[in-house]
Amino acid sequence: MNGISWARKLVLVFFPVVAGASMAWAQMPSHVPIPKDNPQTPAKIELGKQLYFDPWASSTGTVSCNSCHNIMANGTDNRPVSMGVHGDLGDRNAPTVFNAAFRSVQFWDGRARSLEEQAKGPLMNPVEMGMPSEVVITARIKSIPGYRKEFDEVFGGPDPITFDHIAQAIASFERTLITSPSPYDRYRRGDKSALTSAAQRGLKLAQSAGCTTCHSGPMFNGPAEPMGTGFYMQFPLNSDNEYVKKYNLTADLGRFEVTHQDADKHMFVVQSWRNVEITAPYFHNGSVKSLDEAVRVMAKTQLNQTLTGAQVQDLVAFLDSLTGGFPHITMPRLPETPNTTPLGQ
Repeated sequence: MNGISWARKLVLVFFPVVAGASMAWAQMPSHVPIPKDNPQTPAKIELGKQLYFDPWASSTGTVSCNSCHNIMANGTDNRPVSMGVHGDLGDRNAPTVFNAAFRSVQFWDGRARSLEEQAKGPLMNPVEMGMPSEVVITARIKSIPGYRKEFDEVFGGPDPITFDHIAQAIASFERTLITSPSPYDRYRRGDKSALTSAAQRGLKLAQSAGCTTCHSGPMFNGPAEPMGTGFYMQFPLNSDNEYVKKYNLTADLGRFEVTHQDADKHMFVVQSWRNVEITAPYFHNGSVKSLDEAVRVMAKTQLNQTLTGAQVQDLVAFLDSLTGGFPHITMPRLPETPNTTPLGQ
């Protein structure tokens, strides 16, 4: 290591508790934040699950939310960037939907302040699900008798199928996609056998190297922020290294694309370390295939440190200990489309 870096100094200022122990990283939260204007109900959650899996929510009837965020696996598609309607490719890596309910903002650039707002984005993105307007989306859903019945039961009122209600249902289902405590959480609860020696060394190294400047809190994605606020960090911070060019890390201007403010160039939402073991490839452009390489890249671009092979192995062992169990999810039965096709609606 290169002594105490500037990042480590920031850690001691903003997260002084980590100097003595791993308290900067709390255990897995026990409750999911629920907005007052979208309370959870079993019927709404089940409706949201159907919509999540239903490719009729896309213009071609071929792409669903699950296409890019596969919850029968790890909540991603493990591609550098996802493929949408007509085989078009996006320009950013798809984050896992598991534990997304704990993020204070959504998307790499934080442009959505809630899961409800996020759910609307892919539906109308021409590269993702390709629906041309809210009117077309709601007309498509209204054309399916089963959805008319379910929306009436869940939302009621004179016009239960609205774009807002579609997003609310999907978001309600996504708030159930929470992983169970990881070996690290068990370690924090007192089971010292839950972490290997390598993982324990990696935990200490992550603290001393300065990783907690960004990856603090129970989700390892920064300090707890009010919903809709967001916690951002410049990436890459240090551009004078081989990785920036090799992985094309500066092509994407990050949050600047949303705010058009120079201060937001290359600013991105800090991603969670939870389940990072199984969500390769890494970074906003999905350019790095392995976790050990991602660790090297982060050490150099963010902390200006070059790690030894043993240090990389220990950090990977610690990151692997943050993988939790996945909830049991059954595939939904989607509403039928008797005597017709929803295409063209």
